[in-house]
Order: sequence, then structure tokens, then C-alpha cells
Amino acid sequence: MKNLFVSLLAILVIASCKNDKSTEATSEKEITSEAENNETTGKTKGFSETKNAYFGNLHIHTSWSFDGFTNGSVTEPDDAYRWAQGESIPGGGDGTPLQIKTPLDWYAVSDHAEWMGMFKMMEDPNSPLGQLDFAKLVTSDDPAVSFKAFGDFLTDFSTGGELSKEPKFSDPVIMKSVWEKIIETADNHNQPGKFTTFPAFEWTSNPNSRNLHRVVLFQNSDNLPEMAYSSLNSERPEDLWAWMEETRANGATLLAIPHNGNASDGMMFSLNDSDGNPITNDYTETRMRNEPLYEISQIKGTSETHPDLSPNDEFSDFELWDYTLGTTAERPTHRKGSYLRQALKDGLLLESQGAGNPFKYGIIGDSDSHNSAATIEEDNYTGKFGMENDPSHRVNGVPGFPEANKLQVREFSSGGLAGIWAEENTREAIYNAMLRKETFGTSGTRMKVRFFGSFNFDKEIISDKDWLTKAYATGVPMGSDLSNSGENAPTFIVQAIKEANGANLDRVQIIKGWVDANGETHEKIYNVALSDDRIDGKIPVGNTVDLKTAKYSNTIGAVQFFTTWTDPEFDATQNAFYYVRVIEIPTPRWSTYDAVTLGIPVRTDIPSTIQERGWSSPIWYTSK
Repeated sequence: MKNLFVSLLAILVIASCKNDKSTEATSEKEITSEAENNETTGKTKGFSETKNAYFGNLHIHTSWSFDGFTNGSVTEPDDAYRWAQGESIPGGGDGTPLQIKTPLDWYAVSDHAEWMGMFKMMEDPNSPLGQLDFAKLVTSDDPAVSFKAFGDFLTDFSTGGELSKEPKFSDPVIMKSVWEKIIETADNHNQPGKFTTFPAFEWTSNPNSRNLHRVVLFQNSDNLPEMAYSSLNSERPEDLWAWMEETRANGATLLAIPHNGNASDGMMFSLNDSDGNPITNDYTETRMRNEPLYEISQIKGTSETHPDLSPNDEFSDFELWDYTLGTTAERPTHRKGSYLRQALKDGLLLESQGAGNPFKYGIIGDSDSHNSAATIEEDNYTGKFGMENDPSHRVNGVPGFPEANKLQVREFSSGGLAGIWAEENTREAIYNAMLRKETFGTSGTRMKVRFFGSFNFDKEIISDKDWLTKAYATGVPMGSDLSNSGENAPTFIVQAIKEANGANLDRVQIIKGWVDANGETHEKIYNVALSDDRIDGKIPVGNTVDLKTAKYSNTIGAVQFFTTWTDPEFDATQNAFYYVRVIEIPTPRWSTYDAVTLGIPVRTDIPSTIQERGWSSPIWYTSK
């Protein structure tokens, strides 16, 4: 691996609810116009005007990230792209190789801009960095020693200390060459129509261990900056957006995606800017111009909502990871400002007050793996870091780690997925879908979710073989706006299809948020489709999981849901948003699979089963 890095540096439901218990998901009724990738059509094979679902991750780290390297990652960007295409790569840890069961459609390595590639050099004792006393701690064979060194460095960085400001850690010549290699590697793996890649990095603002991180993604490698913008330049989001505006003016095409508001302690969706001033229209326009999407679920938990914010939501406690981003297992104290559903409501409120809506986000899921592999499959999970590539380390804890940090690792999720509705699998098509927010997120499952809204839909539209074409022609897809057309309520189309080899579906819900005439925000959850002939949503779907074998049965649940729903409480004077949440039947959590592999009892301090889910981007309604 050392030689590789040295050479790098030298490079300077068809009905109201279809409840089919078969294990094979039916295909979507799409009209697909296939064309070969040639100069005549300019389209790739599989091109569809009504769009296809493409699954991928854009939040992936390798050993070229400082925290990836110090926590045992042994792989590089080239490995990451090979893994996403189905190849086996080194795993580190206990030596188990990493390999996804079903390859992804697209992928982006987004190593941290801070000290990009620098810590990797510390494993070379002959390099200037390798000769530092700190390097001997970071590269120690004792995980407890290396983890403490990482923790001390992270604390120093988060609190403005001096260690992280060591000039040798941020050599611009080396960091430029690493960024060039990241771009080159992405370009080398990009195959239009087959597998799509994007140049990307992560801006890692972490003031006092409060997460304000953003992944910055470029559509292509045209006119890219010489170096990635890091939080060492500034930890203010406003300054990142200013840099993005300048970079865009210089010819690049880019966007940013924030994540882990759950670890921000109320800062991610604050109603004030970085200087403590109330949000203005200018702030709103700048934020939304630069970051159209939000990452709702990943390894460090799900940030849709929290029981404290949504006490009437029985599914609000899903995969919560309730920590700030230090190594002391500190708990956040502010829920508001940390979770997306509350932010969506606050955005409506700010808009009603004339400040615009700064939280008008589309939704994706993602990974945040630091070992090149997204490891999104619950029964194929290999951890966030290289040192977790051992089921005993994941479930019982890395030897020498404090108990609180062992619990943090057990509470990690397996990671999420981004679903993109695009005409074809190319950079331009997938990037444009992100811009228009025709996206959905999942907790790792490859269920497909479609969501349309209109004031003109006939409830019988889903019986028409051309329903999808008509839905686009007479309505709007997820991520879009509905405007008032009188007093009639909007009708929505929801289609949810289970993962082909995955679990059946429990239910489809529509979550609505709105602002009333008194300036109060509200939310309500509607069960619009239930499996197994249930009428009452309070009746659980059941649980077939055998904890002794980590197996489950698809004898309950539905293969797909395909239905229309009209808001029964619509008020044309109230601004509102609607988004879909699809929930699967219970299946074994990754930690249960690991316990069975190790032949030990399933732990009782973490959930033993999981009801994986997907979330559509919202559709917003604005009154006259």
C-alpha cells in the first residue's frame, strides 16, 4: 500500500393496495425506449423518458481520509470503485475481504478535504510525516493507542487546538496531487450507461464536536479547483457556499449535501445564520442554490425525526445514533434543529414570515463508510472502519476501547442508499435528477419508491397502462411544487416495490406537515396502504424473525403497494409538504447476524430486528 501511495505522489400494489405474498417483486409498468449508446441517438442503452431507478452512494471514505487511516482502513479510491462494481477488495481487520452481493449503479469517493492523503504518508517512516512522534502513535499496532491518538487529534481539531494546525499535516503540494488522483480515479471508472462516478470530497466542519459536514459533489471533472475546500479554510457553511459560487463561476458544476443533523446538537437546521442573525431571503436562496438534498440515513444513524419531536409517530425511534462527533460519547441536548422533519416544518414557517424556505430539501440515504465499501447489506455488514472488519469487534467492541465507544459502534447502522430517478445511468442524468430532487433514500434496502401529486389526477389513473406518462404530464414528481388551483384537495400516486431478493413491505405512509393561520406548525401521519388485509394501522404486521438462526420469512407483508390518496383534511390556505415513508416487515439487524456467526447470544442493549424503510423527497404545496 505504501508503494501505491508513493507512486500516487509521484503523479503530481395494482389496485388500491396490491397485497401479493410472492417473494418476487413485480416489475414497474414503465415504457422504456432502449437505444444503443451511439452518435446517432446520444443515448445509452436503457434510456427511458419516464426514468429508471439507479442506486448508489456518494459518501464514501478510504484510507486517504485521516479518520479512515487512523481507524484501520487499508484501501484506496480505486478499491472503492472496484468494490461498488462487485469486485472483492481487502478489508483490513481480521483479513476478511469485502465484496458486495449486488453491485451498485453509481458511486463517489468523498474523502475528507482536511489533511487529504496526509495521514496515509505517516506509515512511511522515511517520509517527513512518518518521522513525527504523533505518527508513531497513529500507526501503532495497538488499536487502543491509535484510537487515543485519533481521539486527541479530533478533539484538538474540533476545539481549535494547535496540533491539527501543524503545517506538515497540510502540505499543499501533496494535497493537490491527492485531489488530482481522486479526480483521475473517478474518471477512469466512469462508464456511461453502465456505471457512473463523480469527483467529490467532504467539507468537515465540526465546531465543538457539532456536526455541520457536507459532501461536495461535482458533475464531472471540467474546470475543477486545484484543491478541495476544507474547514481549515473556514468552518462556516456560508463561506463554503461562497467558495462554491466562485467555483461555479469558474466553470465547474457542483452541489453540496449535508448529513448527520442528528449529531449537530441543533446546529444543522438552526433558525439563525452562523453569526446568530435571523435567516433572511438571501441566506435561503444561497443555501438552496448550493445544497438541494439532505442525507436522511447513514451509518451514524437516521435523522428523519426523534420521539421527543414526534411523540405520536410510533416509528420515530428508528436507528437513532444519539451522540455528537467526538470520541467522548457526549450526548446532544438539542433535538430541534437536528432532524429533518422538524426542519421541513420550520422551513414552511420561515417562508410564511417572508424569509423563504431554507430547508426545502430532497432526500437521499447514504453510507459514510470509511473502508471504501458502503456495506449497506444487513447480512453483509463489515463496519464503518477497518478495525471493525471483525464481527467480534463490531458486537463486543474493539479491545482497549472505552465501553461507551463500544456501544457507539454497536449502535451504528449498516448504512443507507440513495435512489435516483433518471433517464439513464450517466453523470449528467443522475446529477440533474439530484438538482430537481427526484430522489429517495432508504436505510439500505433497494425498494423502489415513486411519488406524484396533482390537482388533476383521476383516482383511476393507476389502472391505465400509460399511468406513468400521464403522471408526469398532468402532475409533478417527488421533489416538486404544487400550486393552488382552487379549493379541491390534491391527489397523490404512491408506488412502492420491494427489493427483488429482500423483505416484503409492511405499509406505506404519507407524512404531512403544515403551518396554520396562527403560525403554528403541525404534522400528521397517514397510513395509506397496509399489508395482510389490515384496516387499522395500529395492528403490527407481525414478526417472523428467528433470533437463533437470523432468518425470517416473507409469509407476511406485501410485494408492492400501488395506490392513490387524497388529503382528507386539505386546507387551501395552508402551506404544506407531503412525503412518503415505506416500511418493511421486521428482519434481523446486522448485529443479530453477527451474534449468530459468533455463536453468542443476541445482545439486549441494541435492537435485534430492524424494519428497514424508504423515504421519498417531499412534494410542497404553496397557497395563493
